[in-house]
Amino acid sequence: MTATDATDLYYDPYDFEIDCNPHPLWRRMRDECPLYYNENYDFWALSRWEDVEAGLKDHKRLLSGRGTLLELIKSGVEMPPGMILFDDPPRHTVYRSLLARVFTPKQMTAIEPQARKFCAEALDALEGAESFDVIECLGSQLPMRVIGMLLGVPESDQQALHDLVTSGLRLESGEMGIGQASDKAVGNMADTAAEGNFGDYIDWRMENPSDDVMTQLIHAEFEDHHGVVRRLTREEILSYTGLLSGAGNETSAKLIGWTLLLMGINPDQRRQVVADPGLIHNTIEESLRFEAPSPVQARYVGEDVEYCGTTVPEGSAILLLNGSANRDHRKWGDTADVFDVNRRIGHHLSFGYGIHFCLGAALARLEGRVALEEMLKRFPDWSVDLDRSEQAHTSTVRGWEKLTLVIG
Repeated sequence: MTATDATDLYYDPYDFEIDCNPHPLWRRMRDECPLYYNENYDFWALSRWEDVEAGLKDHKRLLSGRGTLLELIKSGVEMPPGMILFDDPPRHTVYRSLLARVFTPKQMTAIEPQARKFCAEALDALEGAESFDVIECLGSQLPMRVIGMLLGVPESDQQALHDLVTSGLRLESGEMGIGQASDKAVGNMADTAAEGNFGDYIDWRMENPSDDVMTQLIHAEFEDHHGVVRRLTREEILSYTGLLSGAGNETSAKLIGWTLLLMGINPDQRRQVVADPGLIHNTIEESLRFEAPSPVQARYVGEDVEYCGTTVPEGSAILLLNGSANRDHRKWGDTADVFDVNRRIGHHLSFGYGIHFCLGAALARLEGRVALEEMLKRFPDWSVDLDRSEQAHTSTVRGWEKLTLVIG
């Protein structure tokens, strides 16, 4: 079927009711309307594994340089240098290579003892508790402290920066228009990288170098896309640090929340993992597949491209629904909608694919694994009180703002 065949389908990334559980709608889109068009917001959407995977790799026609959020594309705002999520080659290649020096799997593994220490401190404080909000106590705390440590942000300032990032991403209404959403997204991006948030830290690190990422960015020499050997400008460093602060907090926090929820509502699966801790790695991958923390990726169509027999014209906005593709039965079989810690996964699309594959994937996996390991050591049995839990609503990440676990 083409984009015009399923007239009763309506997908809106800003609709809270849809966002609470988009999977039934995404399944209908995959089956009935694999290329969907939304007239209200003027965007296209792909939902099947084959199309989404190909779209994520097609960086020459589906561009990231105008933003990877629908509202950013529609706003027409110019992306600042250093925001590698919102960039295309050749500039993207250069800027990404600088972070690739830092966010290697080997280097991320080296920080595991400190991440585990943060996690243990948070969970040990909950000894004897009958219930607690695991997002407040762990899901937001662990990523915030780890990325703060990596950047060199003092612990006393980490909470304020975390609150700024999350408040800027949060949608206030499920009926938010594109204009409002773009203003909010662009404003938050500017605020997060503003002088008052990271400028002072950068000034300090210029005079007092350390072994943190901010110092490495300040002193890194590279050849830019114009062939000039230089160091990053102050604006570029601010953009990098703002981006890392946001991305480093949000995706990992959502992964931790989803994993602990899925373990709570699937007690048989959790008992398998308790009995065989060797399943923890695969449990994290299955959690990522089953509930992608960042399930929607937007692209600007740089030239006409055809999907499902329909031409998507140059200048369009298109959404690549990687959260939908991760449950496409054409890829995963009849159990695509079943959470299974024993599943043979290969690869999923929760961290993207191609040149924009998430550089922080190793860090997010590390934090998710450590959080689950430390939880199971202390609390091998829990359920979820959904009445005392609350989903977060944004246009870019999906997960829990409050998640109440009941112990025992």
